[in-house]
Amino acid sequence: MDLRLSGKVAVVTGAGKGIGLAVTQALAGEGVNVVAVARGITGPLTDLAPQVHPVSADLTTAEGSASAVEEAVSRFGGLDILVNNVGAVHPRPAGFASVTDDDWIHALTINFLSAVRTTRAALPHLIARGNAAIVTVSSVNAFLPDPMVIDYCAAKAALTNFCKALSKEVGPRGVRVNTVSPGPVSTSLWLGDDGVAATVAKASGGSPEDIARIAAAQSATGRFSLPQEIADLVLLLASDRTDNVTGSDFVIDGGLVQTL
Repeated sequence: MDLRLSGKVAVVTGAGKGIGLAVTQALAGEGVNVVAVARGITGPLTDLAPQVHPVSADLTTAEGSASAVEEAVSRFGGLDILVNNVGAVHPRPAGFASVTDDDWIHALTINFLSAVRTTRAALPHLIARGNAAIVTVSSVNAFLPDPMVIDYCAAKAALTNFCKALSKEVGPRGVRVNTVSPGPVSTSLWLGDDGVAATVAKASGGSPEDIARIAAAQSATGRFSLPQEIADLVLLLASDRTDNVTGSDFVIDGGLVQTL
């Protein structure tokens, strides 16, 4: 299927690894000019030049979000697609009482406010294009509360709600807004040395491999999603193949969620 994305301009946040890197690679493969935003610029991003222009920015600050969008417009003359992907999670095995104000502020900033700020900066340029898309990577934890990641759940719930509300405002102005909600994905967020599996294993006395295996077994498919699978869904939603789809959330979790 031709997604008709060639020649468009996109900003992808959290592009240095995992889902963000997979989305960046997939967009570039479709002929999209991508400003790939990450705190640290990795080799895989520089390898994609000149189709991909890496930008180092701290998206926990309003200045970082604005500068990334400004770079895209300056370099490529406009903006058609925004992929809000940046995020982070830190399991709380000691429970709610262990989550400090600073922890809450960081979780809300990186998982929610970064998208709000980047969207605010991007929106005038997206509206100017007249047929644009915002795709935000949320999480099944937006509606599956888990005390182990209580601050992350709250931030993702706010993120999904924000995107739904925004879709109603900007849909008539030619900007579609959708969210993608993955379950566990085979990235460093889950499987890295400081990822969810390792953190939970350290607290429980198990092994990271066992924790990941138990988590995967909770889905119908018995495995984690792959970053490339999330990227394929993001690209479809970014394309005009889904031109009448907005205000929707798309779960990709291998059947983890068992409710309707």
